[in-house]
Amino acid sequence: MSKIRKLIPCIYLYDEKAVKGVSDKTVLFGDPLDLVSVYNEKGVNTIFLYDLSRGMGDEAHEKALDIVKAICKKADGNVIGAGNIKRMEDVKKLLYAGCTKVAINLSEQSEVESLSESSEKFGKEKLYAIFSDNVQTKANKELIEKYTTELIYFPDSINDLASSDIDFTISYVIDDYEKSLDEYKKAVTNENFELFALKGALLWDDLKKNSDGMVPVIVQDYKTDQVLMLAYMNEEAYNKTLETGKMTYFSRNRNELWIKGETSSHYQFVKALYADCDKDTLLASVKQIGAACHTGSYSCFFNEIAKTDYDKKNPQKVLNEVFDVIKDRKINPREGSYTNYLFDKGIDKILKKVGEEATEIVIAAKNPNDNEIVYEMSDFLYHMMVLMAEKNVSWEDITDELSRR
Repeated sequence: MSKIRKLIPCIYLYDEKAVKGVSDKTVLFGDPLDLVSVYNEKGVNTIFLYDLSRGMGDEAHEKALDIVKAICKKADGNVIGAGNIKRMEDVKKLLYAGCTKVAINLSEQSEVESLSESSEKFGKEKLYAIFSDNVQTKANKELIEKYTTELIYFPDSINDLASSDIDFTISYVIDDYEKSLDEYKKAVTNENFELFALKGALLWDDLKKNSDGMVPVIVQDYKTDQVLMLAYMNEEAYNKTLETGKMTYFSRNRNELWIKGETSSHYQFVKALYADCDKDTLLASVKQIGAACHTGSYSCFFNEIAKTDYDKKNPQKVLNEVFDVIKDRKINPREGSYTNYLFDKGIDKILKKVGEEATEIVIAAKNPNDNEIVYEMSDFLYHMMVLMAEKNVSWEDITDELSRR
């Protein structure tokens, strides 16, 4: 394992607010979700979330977990949860709230004691270790290597880059949210520090250029796969995109480099970059801030030329459309609606139907004809969506959880 060094911005959560640090409870944001929005707009891929509710009682801890859940839902990238861990159950609560990983503080004995059980339950890839110095790291070296996959360190300054003799990835937690990520990157000269720069598998020379010496780039939304725009890159734009994580193009009209969003603040942050089979076209999967099109439209492709009647049968679209109807029935009841009948009868009736339909799937699976199981699975999914609407669970909640597994 190579010694990768990363920087991660932090949210310190105290009394339902985002504060400056562990020892400094100065309020930065009364609503921590506002700080998440700041990080989203900066293209942050990972947030370190530290719960400072230890010693404040169970009620404060439960409120903190509710905010953790909201933060995980709002954040564009991964969330690493930490703080107030007394037992394996607390690790589970953070993971169930939506955290991708959980960091165990090696300075807290109760957290160290929970390490082996948590690792056995959830897997070592779900656990990181917070360390303060090399002495502490060496003292816990066996535990770290056996039960965790990464080290977390809180530097006093950007120049305080602790080293470790354990061959692990180390993430440095940034306290100063106002300092731009680019400034941090420029401040670090350690050649082993792999910050927010993307490591391109292909060099510019590996790509096939058009007659102008450029490569076209198709840009799509990373969540929906909606095509947003088409632009071009020259060598400088390509390298700048990999360096900064912001989509950068070459304007053929203005004959100059063009950082998308530089004037409008409608930045595009790279989530993934692909080349086609001939390596003469790029596909960028991005987080789009605001609108991609100069007209204000989210996508540049909105001028319909021709269209036939067809059913896309996109699974996610079908599920979303059915779920939207179910949610609408809950808000706007219709007489004679079976969905409204279930809502009127309440949670016990809904659960009874979910259980019945699950049993029908088991019975149908024993039969040789596949048609029956498809029918029963469809029935189950419908009743499951009624339950989701009743409990205010969205498809995004489900897919987010599945993507973390």
